[in-house]
Amino acid sequence: MNFRKLHIFSLALWLGVIMCGLIGCRISYSFSGASIPVEAKTVSIAYFPNNAPLVAPILSSTMTDALQDRFMRQTRLTQVPENGDLSFEGEIIGYSSQPAAIVADEYAAKNRLTITVKVRFTNRFRPADNFEKTFSQFQEYDSNILLQEAESTLIPEIVDMLVEDIFNAAVSQWK
Repeated sequence: MNFRKLHIFSLALWLGVIMCGLIGCRISYSFSGASIPVEAKTVSIAYFPNNAPLVAPILSSTMTDALQDRFMRQTRLTQVPENGDLSFEGEIIGYSSQPAAIVADEYAAKNRLTITVKVRFTNRFRPADNFEKTFSQFQEYDSNILLQEAESTLIPEIVDMLVEDIFNAAVSQWK
């Protein structure tokens, strides 16, 4: 008799856990730290034009593609060209290289490439999460190397950091 009661209690407990899990999924969707409303099914990521005074030919497509790829790999959202439940628009507003590490005789041993992006994020289901924000990241490179030679390595590295920041600000609430 005690075994039967224990079995029924155990079954009821498991059903309760499963039900709580199902109800919890109704509140939000979480994957890799992302908190996305369950109602959200689509994301639109517009092309990020390079409006910086200095333009790198690969930067706009690298930035746009990396953000789209991040959402494809780490969320269940379907990408649409426009009017997504989550929507990103923006532009590259800064692209500059400046001396970073000055050594003897005012010689720069390192230069710093900095990329700045302005992003407008809209969450159709949680308007309180909407933002317009500027993100900036940099990488240093040896001053003996021309910027044009270093760009093919530096741009993807910096873009990865920017995409991480944008993703976290939009769907991880790490603002």
